[in-house]
Amino acid sequence: MLNLDALRTATVLHDPFDHTIVDAFVPPDAVAGISQDYPRITTTGSFPLSELTYGPAFDQLIAELSGPAVRDAFSSRFDVDLAQYVSIITVRGRVGSHDGGVHTDAKWKILSVLLYLNPTWESAGGRLRLLRGKDIEQTAVEVVPKWGTMLAFKRSDHSWHGHLPAEGERRVVQLNWVTSQEKADSELTRHRRSGFVKRLLGRKPY
Repeated sequence: MLNLDALRTATVLHDPFDHTIVDAFVPPDAVAGISQDYPRITTTGSFPLSELTYGPAFDQLIAELSGPAVRDAFSSRFDVDLAQYVSIITVRGRVGSHDGGVHTDAKWKILSVLLYLNPTWESAGGRLRLLRGKDIEQTAVEVVPKWGTMLAFKRSDHSWHGHLPAEGERRVVQLNWVTSQEKADSELTRHRRSGFVKRLLGRKPY
């Protein structure tokens, strides 16, 4: 389901920080199955897999994304031994006007992978920008979150990124390697707590 050959041969660019982009990392012929089986998420925010219900095609995608072949391919591309770190996966289904603020990611994140699963993307907002500074207009690269596009980047003190406001459905699977199981558990707990609060407020995530 994943185009690992494209990842293994992808070029890692260094401007504005270490990153690579692979188009069609998930092939177009998987659109129907994964779209049908994608978790139904009706609110903004990131959700752990344990909080979501989804079908077999999406489950297969997650199984491949979580596997050692993918980990080893990213390790090779970014020259970092990811086997010593802990991976976590979270899922987004919608974007709101408050999302996309410029940030660098937490220091305990090692590598971040964003896999976009939107059949099309027309909005000027919601396109992730890799920045040369803290200003959203200091754009070096802009990534359209269209079907199958994968962005991976190594976290650093200057890995600034964000996007212009957008609202509506925006499907993305987020894979991160973090420094320890403690940090992984803390991050997943934070997302679970956010989902619990939304349910209390009557905004069911799915």
